[in-house]
Amino acid sequence: MNARERAYQAAQKGKAPAPPAPPAASSGPSGLKMPHTLVIVAALIVLVLILSWLVPSGEFQRMEKLLPDGSRLKVPVDGTYHQLPKTYLGLQTLFLSPIKGFLDGAGLISFLLIIGGSFGIFQETGAVEQGIKRLTVHVRRHPWLEMLFIPVLMAVFSLAGAVFGMAEELIPLVMIFIALSRALGYDSIVGTAIPFLGAAAGFACAFFNPFTVGVAQGIAGVPIYSGLAYRMCAWVVATGVVIAYVMVYAAKIKKNPELSPVRDIDQTRDQARESQPGGAGDSWNAAHILALLTFLGALILLVYGVLKHHWYLEPIAALFLGMGILIGLISRMAPSTIAKHFVAGAKDMVGVVFIVACARALLVIANDARIMDTLLLYGSSAIKVLPKAMTAQVMFLLQCGINFFIHSGTSQAALTMPVLAPLSDLVGITRQTCVYSFALSELINPILPTSAVTMGVLGAAKIPWERWAKWFLPLMLILVVLAFLLLVPPTIFFHWGPV
Repeated sequence: MNARERAYQAAQKGKAPAPPAPPAASSGPSGLKMPHTLVIVAALIVLVLILSWLVPSGEFQRMEKLLPDGSRLKVPVDGTYHQLPKTYLGLQTLFLSPIKGFLDGAGLISFLLIIGGSFGIFQETGAVEQGIKRLTVHVRRHPWLEMLFIPVLMAVFSLAGAVFGMAEELIPLVMIFIALSRALGYDSIVGTAIPFLGAAAGFACAFFNPFTVGVAQGIAGVPIYSGLAYRMCAWVVATGVVIAYVMVYAAKIKKNPELSPVRDIDQTRDQARESQPGGAGDSWNAAHILALLTFLGALILLVYGVLKHHWYLEPIAALFLGMGILIGLISRMAPSTIAKHFVAGAKDMVGVVFIVACARALLVIANDARIMDTLLLYGSSAIKVLPKAMTAQVMFLLQCGINFFIHSGTSQAALTMPVLAPLSDLVGITRQTCVYSFALSELINPILPTSAVTMGVLGAAKIPWERWAKWFLPLMLILVVLAFLLLVPPTIFFHWGPV
């Protein structure tokens, strides 16, 4: 037992002060500290501003395209690119672009603050803690249930990502799975990975996701949801790889908790929970049961709303706002107490909100400088000179680069498919393969500090981005290699049909 463990156990018994709070940034073996995530994103803003001075301004002509769901998108017209007078952005852009990022991301920022506030109320009831205690006891009585805990739940989230594109919707669930994973002897990374990486694997290897596969195939002129058989096989493989990686890590952490890169954060989290009035010390009661049933009802309504009425940020935020207030009233909190806990919960998301706004600033700069279409033209021109066997893989890497700026699957499809789909005809690969290379680029999203979903999840989990990135990087490299391999059969060995 190391000094940190002894200090922590002594603090639990009231014999010593609490262990220090987790550092704001990770330290390496040499003692050098990683900068705060906000500093990393700010540095990216500077780099993109410099890039905007070097890359010519230009644009494609746009036309409206009717999608199968009846919506319309403005998409570039291939072959219509033309240069524009160079737009130079001044140094004031460094300060103006994050403000525009706040305004541009107002819907997502509101969503994050409301989710944080609502779960601040929910956690104060003690229902989560008590429910997890009882669930943990039940699972430990049946070892086979614990063995299925990670693979079954990750498969369910992967299916949700593959069918209806679950992404932002999983942010409220992260806190629940962290608490459950901690109770079973794992760490916060396992609790975060179960919903986040499960849904991410399904989102990237989707077979029905209307926001990526549906839109991209509609724009590319490919039959909607065609190529289903191959994509379903690939989904099984990718989901299996991600599940195996998380299970191996979880087994290692359960055997030796000190190997966790978030050990200090989890210790502080556990101590804060134990010292919380009205939390772990309360006995199981009817108010806890009603609070959990309200939460379960909100999740059922969420799935129904997304599938039936295509809910996105605003109605989902409204749903969880109502859930938080109702849970507070069920738990007999005074209105002022509900408001206090809501504000405290929302405060925990403020750091994430700033990162989201700065990440959006990157796209603001690229759009204001009119360089996005130019970058797309450069990428597509480079693809034309490559051998056929490498074309799909390079398309995948190009989409990964664009993914750094644009995280909406629909927006990325609208930008890239009108240019890359006709290009695929010229280089001898099918448009179906072009669509697939776009979809697979979503595999890298969980490491991008510019991704609002990634930073929202990590903000809810209170895990610094640099620690998560270090943990996820080996898996990302595995998934990139897997994407290369998955693109080989449709490129070389067969011509996708409508199945």
